[in-house]
Amino acid sequence: MGVIDKVGESPLCPSDISPEGGGVREGDRVGVPWLHSACGKCDYCQRGQENLCPDAQFTGFHVDGGYGEYMLADARYVLPIPEGISNEQAAPLLCAGIVGYRALKRAEIKPGERVGLFGFGASAHLMLQVLNYWGCEVAVFTRSAGHQQHARVLGAVWVGDASQNSGAWLDKAVVFAPVGDVAIRALEAVRPGGIVSINAIHMSDIPSFPYATLWGERELRSVANATYQDGIEFFVLAELAGLQSTVQLYPVSEVNHALDDMKHSRFNGEAVLQVS
Repeated sequence: MGVIDKVGESPLCPSDISPEGGGVREGDRVGVPWLHSACGKCDYCQRGQENLCPDAQFTGFHVDGGYGEYMLADARYVLPIPEGISNEQAAPLLCAGIVGYRALKRAEIKPGERVGLFGFGASAHLMLQVLNYWGCEVAVFTRSAGHQQHARVLGAVWVGDASQNSGAWLDKAVVFAPVGDVAIRALEAVRPGGIVSINAIHMSDIPSFPYATLWGERELRSVANATYQDGIEFFVLAELAGLQSTVQLYPVSEVNHALDDMKHSRFNGEAVLQVS
Protein backbone atom coordinates (compact mmCIF):
# COMPACT_ATOMS: atom_id res chain seq x y z
CA MET A 1 0.00 0.00 0.00
CA GLY A 2 1.11 3.61 -0.47
CA VAL A 3 0.37 6.97 -2.05
CA ILE A 4 -0.44 7.46 -5.74
CA ASP A 5 2.52 9.24 -7.31
CA LYS A 6 1.08 9.59 -10.80
CA VAL A 7 -2.09 8.62 -12.65
CA GLY A 8 -1.28 7.39 -16.15
CA GLU A 9 -3.08 8.00 -19.42
CA SER A 10 -6.38 6.14 -19.73
CA PRO A 11 -9.15 6.01 -22.32
CA LEU A 12 -11.53 6.34 -19.38
CA CYS A 13 -12.31 9.70 -17.86
CA PRO A 14 -11.15 10.10 -14.20
CA SER A 15 -14.67 9.79 -12.79
CA ASP A 16 -15.10 6.39 -14.42
CA ILE A 17 -11.83 4.60 -13.61
CA SER A 18 -13.04 2.58 -10.64
CA PRO A 19 -15.86 0.00 -10.49
CA GLU A 20 -17.61 2.32 -8.02
CA GLY A 21 -17.16 5.36 -10.25
CA GLY A 22 -15.18 7.21 -7.58
CA GLY A 23 -11.89 7.65 -9.44
CA VAL A 24 -8.42 8.18 -7.98
CA ARG A 25 -6.12 11.18 -7.80
CA GLU A 26 -2.43 11.79 -7.28
CA GLY A 27 -1.74 11.89 -3.54
CA ASP A 28 -4.55 9.44 -2.66
CA ARG A 29 -3.58 6.81 -0.08
CA VAL A 30 -4.58 3.43 -1.47
CA GLY A 31 -3.89 -0.26 -1.22
CA VAL A 32 -3.28 -2.78 -3.99
CA PRO A 33 -5.07 -6.07 -3.30
CA TRP A 34 -4.47 -9.54 -4.72
CA LEU A 35 -6.95 -8.86 -7.56
CA HIS A 36 -4.99 -6.60 -9.90
CA SER A 37 -7.54 -6.44 -12.72
CA ALA A 38 -10.33 -8.23 -14.57
CA CYS A 39 -11.71 -7.91 -18.09
CA GLY A 40 -14.95 -6.22 -17.02
CA LYS A 41 -16.84 -7.76 -19.93
CA CYS A 42 -17.35 -11.48 -19.30
CA ASP A 43 -20.42 -12.99 -17.64
CA TYR A 44 -18.58 -13.29 -14.31
CA CYS A 45 -17.56 -9.63 -14.31
CA GLN A 46 -21.08 -8.58 -15.28
CA ARG A 47 -22.43 -10.55 -12.30
CA GLY A 48 -20.01 -8.89 -9.87
CA GLN A 49 -17.89 -12.05 -9.71
CA GLU A 50 -14.72 -10.65 -11.25
CA ASN A 51 -12.77 -12.90 -8.89
CA LEU A 52 -13.76 -15.73 -11.27
CA CYS A 53 -12.93 -13.84 -14.49
CA PRO A 54 -10.88 -16.15 -16.76
CA ASP A 55 -8.72 -13.17 -17.77
CA ALA A 56 -8.19 -11.81 -14.25
CA GLN A 57 -4.66 -10.86 -13.28
CA PHE A 58 -3.26 -11.04 -9.74
CA THR A 59 -0.72 -8.92 -7.92
CA GLY A 60 2.63 -10.63 -7.47
CA PHE A 61 1.58 -13.46 -9.79
CA HIS A 62 0.75 -12.01 -13.21
CA VAL A 63 2.13 -8.54 -12.46
CA ASP A 64 4.96 -7.31 -10.24
CA GLY A 65 4.05 -7.06 -6.57
CA GLY A 66 5.02 -4.71 -3.76
CA TYR A 67 8.67 -5.58 -3.13
CA GLY A 68 9.83 -2.15 -4.29
CA GLU A 69 9.50 1.54 -3.64
CA TYR A 70 7.28 1.98 -6.70
CA MET A 71 4.81 -0.32 -8.46
CA LEU A 72 2.15 -0.12 -11.16
CA ALA A 73 -1.50 -0.76 -10.33
CA ASP A 74 -4.78 -0.71 -12.22
CA ALA A 75 -6.63 2.40 -11.02
CA ARG A 76 -9.97 0.59 -11.27
CA TYR A 77 -9.04 -1.87 -8.53
CA VAL A 78 -6.99 0.01 -5.95
CA LEU A 79 -8.74 0.42 -2.59
CA PRO A 80 -9.02 3.64 -0.56
CA ILE A 81 -7.53 3.23 2.92
CA PRO A 82 -9.45 4.84 5.83
CA GLU A 83 -7.51 7.50 7.72
CA GLY A 84 -7.90 5.57 10.97
CA ILE A 85 -5.85 2.60 9.70
CA SER A 86 -2.05 2.95 9.63
CA ASN A 87 0.13 1.71 6.76
CA GLU A 88 1.49 -1.18 8.83
CA GLN A 89 -2.01 -2.23 9.87
CA ALA A 90 -3.48 -1.81 6.38
CA ALA A 91 -0.95 -4.04 4.60
CA PRO A 92 -2.17 -7.37 6.07
CA LEU A 93 -5.80 -6.38 5.54
CA LEU A 94 -5.27 -6.16 1.78
CA CYS A 95 -4.67 -9.90 1.41
CA ALA A 96 -5.27 -12.01 4.53
CA GLY A 97 -8.06 -9.69 5.61
CA ILE A 98 -10.04 -9.42 2.39
CA VAL A 99 -9.93 -13.12 1.49
CA GLY A 100 -10.81 -14.05 5.08
CA TYR A 101 -13.80 -11.73 4.91
CA ARG A 102 -14.93 -13.40 1.69
CA ALA A 103 -14.70 -16.77 3.46
CA LEU A 104 -17.04 -15.47 6.18
CA LYS A 105 -19.44 -14.27 3.49
CA ARG A 106 -19.31 -17.61 1.67
CA ALA A 107 -20.19 -19.33 4.96
CA GLU A 108 -23.15 -16.94 5.36
CA ILE A 109 -22.25 -16.30 8.99
CA LYS A 110 -24.86 -14.38 10.98
CA PRO A 111 -24.34 -12.38 14.19
CA GLY A 112 -24.51 -14.52 17.32
CA GLU A 113 -23.75 -17.84 15.63
CA ARG A 114 -21.22 -20.37 16.91
CA VAL A 115 -18.38 -20.49 14.42
CA GLY A 116 -15.33 -22.74 14.10
CA LEU A 117 -12.02 -21.59 12.64
CA PHE A 118 -9.81 -24.49 11.55
CA GLY A 119 -6.23 -23.24 11.39
CA PHE A 120 -5.14 -19.97 12.98
CA GLY A 121 -2.67 -17.88 11.02
CA ALA A 122 -2.66 -14.50 9.31
CA SER A 123 -6.24 -14.55 8.02
CA ALA A 124 -7.93 -16.38 10.88
CA HIS A 125 -6.64 -14.08 13.63
CA LEU A 126 -8.26 -11.13 11.85
CA MET A 127 -11.51 -12.99 11.24
CA LEU A 128 -11.75 -13.92 14.92
CA GLN A 129 -11.86 -10.19 15.66
CA VAL A 130 -14.59 -9.68 13.04
CA LEU A 131 -16.63 -12.51 14.54
CA ASN A 132 -16.20 -11.03 18.02
CA TYR A 133 -17.53 -7.74 16.64
CA TRP A 134 -20.55 -9.62 15.28
CA GLY A 135 -21.21 -11.20 18.67
CA CYS A 136 -20.36 -14.74 17.56
CA GLU A 137 -18.96 -17.49 19.75
CA VAL A 138 -15.72 -18.70 18.18
CA ALA A 139 -14.01 -22.06 18.58
CA VAL A 140 -10.47 -22.26 17.21
CA PHE A 141 -8.94 -25.55 16.07
CA THR A 142 -5.15 -25.47 15.69
CA ARG A 143 -2.32 -27.77 16.70
CA SER A 144 0.20 -24.98 17.37
CA ALA A 145 0.53 -24.11 21.07
CA GLY A 146 1.55 -20.57 20.14
CA HIS A 147 -1.46 -20.12 17.91
CA GLN A 148 -3.74 -21.60 20.56
CA GLN A 149 -2.54 -19.02 23.08
CA HIS A 150 -2.93 -16.25 20.49
CA ALA A 151 -6.55 -17.33 19.91
CA ARG A 152 -7.29 -17.27 23.64
CA VAL A 153 -5.87 -13.76 23.96
CA LEU A 154 -8.07 -12.59 21.08
CA GLY A 155 -11.24 -13.96 22.68
CA ALA A 156 -11.93 -17.48 21.40
CA VAL A 157 -14.44 -19.24 23.69
CA TRP A 158 -12.84 -22.64 23.05
CA VAL A 159 -9.39 -23.62 21.74
CA GLY A 160 -8.04 -27.06 20.86
CA ASP A 161 -6.85 -29.12 17.91
CA ALA A 162 -8.91 -30.51 15.06
CA SER A 163 -9.17 -33.96 16.64
CA GLN A 164 -11.05 -32.56 19.63
CA ASN A 165 -14.73 -31.75 20.17
CA SER A 166 -15.52 -28.15 21.08
CA GLY A 167 -18.48 -29.26 23.20
CA ALA A 168 -21.34 -28.13 20.95
CA TRP A 169 -22.40 -28.08 17.30
CA LEU A 170 -20.97 -25.31 15.17
CA ASP A 171 -23.40 -23.31 13.03
CA LYS A 172 -20.71 -22.47 10.49
CA ALA A 173 -17.00 -23.15 9.99
CA VAL A 174 -14.12 -21.76 7.96
CA VAL A 175 -11.13 -23.93 7.03
CA PHE A 176 -7.84 -22.00 6.78
CA ALA A 177 -5.51 -25.01 7.02
CA PRO A 178 -4.57 -26.32 3.52
CA VAL A 179 -5.27 -29.92 4.52
CA GLY A 180 -8.10 -31.92 2.96
CA ASP A 181 -8.66 -34.03 6.07
CA VAL A 182 -9.44 -30.86 8.05
CA ALA A 183 -12.33 -30.00 5.70
CA ILE A 184 -13.95 -33.31 6.61
CA ARG A 185 -13.39 -32.66 10.30
CA ALA A 186 -15.12 -29.28 9.91
CA LEU A 187 -18.10 -30.95 8.21
CA GLU A 188 -18.34 -33.38 11.13
CA ALA A 189 -18.40 -30.46 13.57
CA VAL A 190 -21.19 -28.38 11.99
CA ARG A 191 -24.86 -28.97 12.70
CA PRO A 192 -27.36 -30.10 10.04
CA GLY A 193 -27.90 -27.13 7.74
CA GLY A 194 -24.45 -25.77 8.56
CA ILE A 195 -21.96 -24.42 6.02
CA VAL A 196 -18.20 -24.96 5.77
CA SER A 197 -16.16 -22.59 3.58
CA ILE A 198 -12.58 -23.37 2.57
CA ASN A 199 -10.33 -20.31 2.63
CA ALA A 200 -7.20 -22.04 1.32
CA ILE A 201 -6.14 -21.23 -2.26
CA HIS A 202 -4.27 -24.54 -2.48
CA MET A 203 -4.88 -27.59 -0.30
CA SER A 204 -4.27 -31.31 -0.33
CA ASP A 205 -6.98 -33.51 -1.81
CA ILE A 206 -10.09 -34.09 0.27
CA PRO A 207 -10.18 -37.85 0.86
CA SER A 208 -13.27 -39.99 0.45
CA PHE A 209 -15.71 -39.74 3.35
CA PRO A 210 -19.12 -41.18 4.25
CA TYR A 211 -22.12 -39.43 2.73
CA ALA A 212 -23.59 -39.25 6.25
CA THR A 213 -20.96 -36.60 7.04
CA LEU A 214 -22.47 -34.29 4.40
CA TRP A 215 -26.07 -35.38 4.80
CA GLY A 216 -28.50 -33.17 6.68
CA GLU A 217 -28.15 -30.32 4.15
CA ARG A 218 -24.65 -29.46 5.24
CA GLU A 219 -22.69 -27.56 2.58
CA LEU A 220 -19.01 -27.38 1.61
CA ARG A 221 -17.96 -24.28 -0.34
CA SER A 222 -14.68 -23.03 -1.78
CA VAL A 223 -13.34 -19.48 -1.83
CA ALA A 224 -11.61 -18.21 -4.98
CA ASN A 225 -9.82 -14.89 -4.57
CA ALA A 226 -12.04 -11.89 -3.74
CA THR A 227 -13.97 -9.14 -5.51
CA TYR A 228 -13.38 -5.40 -5.50
CA GLN A 229 -16.60 -4.96 -3.52
CA ASP A 230 -15.31 -7.38 -0.87
CA GLY A 231 -12.37 -5.01 -0.38
CA ILE A 232 -14.57 -1.92 -0.12
CA GLU A 233 -16.86 -3.60 2.43
CA PHE A 234 -14.03 -5.06 4.45
CA PHE A 235 -12.12 -1.82 4.98
CA VAL A 236 -15.28 -0.14 6.25
CA LEU A 237 -15.79 -3.07 8.62
CA ALA A 238 -12.12 -3.11 9.67
CA GLU A 239 -12.30 0.52 10.79
CA LEU A 240 -15.64 0.06 12.58
CA ALA A 241 -14.48 -3.08 14.38
CA GLY A 242 -11.06 -1.63 15.22
CA LEU A 243 -9.22 -4.63 13.80
CA GLN A 244 -5.63 -4.97 14.97
CA SER A 245 -3.24 -7.07 12.94
CA THR A 246 -0.49 -8.79 14.89
CA VAL A 247 2.38 -7.48 12.79
CA GLN A 248 6.05 -8.49 12.55
CA LEU A 249 7.96 -5.72 10.74
CA TYR A 250 10.96 -6.39 8.47
CA PRO A 251 13.01 -3.98 6.35
CA VAL A 252 12.74 -4.88 2.67
CA SER A 253 16.42 -5.88 2.70
CA GLU A 254 15.44 -8.80 4.98
CA VAL A 255 12.66 -10.13 2.75
CA ASN A 256 14.23 -13.61 2.52
CA HIS A 257 14.48 -13.75 6.32
CA ALA A 258 10.81 -12.75 6.55
CA LEU A 259 9.76 -15.47 4.09
CA ASP A 260 11.74 -18.09 5.98
CA ASP A 261 10.22 -17.03 9.31
CA MET A 262 6.77 -17.20 7.74
CA LYS A 263 7.42 -20.65 6.24
CA HIS A 264 8.43 -22.00 9.67
CA SER A 265 5.66 -20.19 11.65
CA ARG A 266 8.14 -18.26 13.81
CA PHE A 267 5.64 -15.48 14.54
CA ASN A 268 1.92 -14.97 15.04
CA GLY A 269 -0.06 -12.85 12.58
CA GLU A 270 1.61 -11.32 9.52
CA ALA A 271 4.99 -10.19 8.25
CA VAL A 272 5.03 -6.65 6.84
CA LEU A 273 7.88 -5.26 4.75
CA GLN A 274 8.95 -1.66 5.34
CA VAL A 275 9.94 -0.58 1.85
CA SER A 276 10.98 3.00 2.50
